[in-house]
Amino acid sequence: MRRRDFIRVFGAATVAWPLAARAQQDGKVARVGFLGNDLDNSVTAALGYKAFASELQKLGFTEGRNLVLEYRRVDEGIPKAFAAANELAAGRAEVLVANGTELALQAAAAVRPAVPIVMMANNYDPIARGYIAGLSHPGGIITGIYDRQLEQSAKQLGLLAEAFPDRRRVGALWDQLSADQFAAAARAAGTMGLSLRGFKLENPPYDFDGAFRMMVEDDIKMLLVLSSPLFTPYRTKLAELAIQHRLPSMFIFKQYVEAGGLMCYGVDYIAVYRRAASYVAKILRGASPSELPVEQTNYFEFVLNLKTAKAIGVTLPTSILLRADKVIE
Repeated sequence: MRRRDFIRVFGAATVAWPLAARAQQDGKVARVGFLGNDLDNSVTAALGYKAFASELQKLGFTEGRNLVLEYRRVDEGIPKAFAAANELAAGRAEVLVANGTELALQAAAAVRPAVPIVMMANNYDPIARGYIAGLSHPGGIITGIYDRQLEQSAKQLGLLAEAFPDRRRVGALWDQLSADQFAAAARAAGTMGLSLRGFKLENPPYDFDGAFRMMVEDDIKMLLVLSSPLFTPYRTKLAELAIQHRLPSMFIFKQYVEAGGLMCYGVDYIAVYRRAASYVAKILRGASPSELPVEQTNYFEFVLNLKTAKAIGVTLPTSILLRADKVIE
């Protein structure tokens, strides 16, 4: 089925799923299924999921009392992702949370009979891909949060250009999961007068050392690491390679900067997980996803690592220092 056909199908399916408010009648236990990346290898996913469960508890849904919350991975390939979603639906999940890459939402959307979905759309545009009709009126069984990572890649490049105006050649690490981000970054680089060279990584486990060798050969002066769940477990290695090659680096999560990256600009993902929990609570209490506007994130954080700046021999301008939400010294 084509992505753009989902709107029509979902609109018709809205009446098919039972009202989740029944979960709250007579002390009945609510059931929520969560689709995301491996919690053991992604610190962002693990911390976010903990915040999600904590927020649900604040909103009146506590595991072991009136809530069953089940987690399934979607980062082991398409067949396992779709099987995971179907397993959660078979377990009578009343809401499915689809976090991260587009595959999570694809798997959740394919479940039949349809189940209300709260998406946490990261590196894809849910409107352009045809999952929702619009932000204010999603129009079907999907609602949630769009964190605008495509826009963030342009902002990241802008910060690099401001911090290092004498450097114009930027290398971007990306993979198939971050293809849309790379396309957005390439468009933005052209308007900024930057020369952006993409280094696509394929066939995990990725050869990061080889990618950095190619960057050196191509005389790359700055590094942009786009968002992929397959990059996050190697954040320390990526930071170390950037320091080794004296490349000012830009990432999307502060965990990269805490591991030695120079800068990061991205959403406060803990806030995103908490907002997703509020959507789930509303649906469990009877709200229809079609009537819940999709929220675009407006809570971003800019973090710098001055230890890394010293290690690679660069000085960050005052304008950049003043804009930082957090500075590691």
